[in-house]
Amino acid sequence: MPQTKFLLPESDIPTHWYNVVADMPNRPAPPLGPDGKPLTPDALSAIFPMSLIEQEVSAERWIEIPDKVRELYQLWRPTPLFRAHRLEASLGTPCKIYYKFEGVSPAGSHKVNTSIAQAYYNAKAGIKRIATETGAGQWGSSMALAGQMFGLEVRVYMVKVSYHQKPYRRSMMQTWGAEVFASPSEMTQVGRRALEENPDNQGSLGLAISEAVEEAASRADTNYALGSVLNHVLLHQTVIGLEAKKQFALAEDYPDMIFAPCGGGSNFGGAAFPFFADKAAGKNVRLVAVEPTSCPTLTRGHYAYDYGDTAKLTPMTLMYTLGHDFMPPGIHAGGLRYHGDSALVSQLYHEKLLEAVAVPQLATFAAGVRFARAEGIIPAPESSHAIAAAIDEALRCKETGEAKTLFINLSGHGHFDMGAYDSYFSGKLQDFAYPEEEIKAALERLPKVSL
Repeated sequence: MPQTKFLLPESDIPTHWYNVVADMPNRPAPPLGPDGKPLTPDALSAIFPMSLIEQEVSAERWIEIPDKVRELYQLWRPTPLFRAHRLEASLGTPCKIYYKFEGVSPAGSHKVNTSIAQAYYNAKAGIKRIATETGAGQWGSSMALAGQMFGLEVRVYMVKVSYHQKPYRRSMMQTWGAEVFASPSEMTQVGRRALEENPDNQGSLGLAISEAVEEAASRADTNYALGSVLNHVLLHQTVIGLEAKKQFALAEDYPDMIFAPCGGGSNFGGAAFPFFADKAAGKNVRLVAVEPTSCPTLTRGHYAYDYGDTAKLTPMTLMYTLGHDFMPPGIHAGGLRYHGDSALVSQLYHEKLLEAVAVPQLATFAAGVRFARAEGIIPAPESSHAIAAAIDEALRCKETGEAKTLFINLSGHGHFDMGAYDSYFSGKLQDFAYPEEEIKAALERLPKVSL
């Protein structure tokens, strides 16, 4: 069966990022400080350069991509869009399935789209060091690479369970010159306190964020960089969807449904937001965020103001959350183990303009294996969530005879996740649906802020 690949020339790398705020029916709620009052942009200047703060609060539809950033994007962009003929045949579905493969980036995932941009703006502002966190390691690897490109020192606090599960991600970061510490660590007050309370603490993204923010706030030469959640991060990722729209035009097709993994929201927002512009203009397209049942932020969380980190060092944002001290189980999709979600994704979901589904761990690995055997690409566990949801939809269409066009954001390859695949094949992986009573207990500890 011939491969159908839709490629764009380097000249078609987007010149501007798309800002979904311009097309939202309601303006986003402001982040709040510890006093419960809206933050001013200056309040964030201790850990972010003003250029990124301006993007964070912008309502402009288009924000120009600097030439230096576009130049570095040429290392891997535009990324290819494939028609998944073999997967369609293996499913026996009348659906057409497409996927955009972000795993061709040097770090193997979509995260470099924003790490390059963030490193550029920090270097331009005279910053010398970056402190950050990482879950599964895709973000840490991407930030380490970007730091090397712009002469920045990078320190990464890697969630401890992933630090041990994914040693080669750690090796990638070190190869690109970053220091990597398992979080919780002895490097920060937050980390030491967590270890005193529980020496076996396996870590969480919220806790790793606390460590990185503490370090960034304590040093004038150091800023903080986040790999998801924030408005400017989702903005940078829209190169994915903007390219995909051009590629669908080449294919003379258009998706009925878009599926992307969703932990903090950058993966999903990057693929879906440019299509939301069409939806806002009246186009009928369904945008589906896919999360794990073990960390069901959108599907079982609460829409409320909450902190972005465990130690409550970050501003409070209005988002779907499982509680800032929520401690998810050590699933292998470490990039999706975050208690909260992007304020932009959360608001659009709350207003019923987006959809969300949760998929159990075993189903995601079964989908990843099925995809690999059909299409040849081994997907990252995070990406397999979107694949699983798309396969479920394709099989529903097989039953009903409905022919849809489905689009998957294949956000990264799984070459450094083979230990997880080994566990799957040996029967060691288990599904975990987070107990409702534990979710309720975490939600009861939300900050008391009236909407």
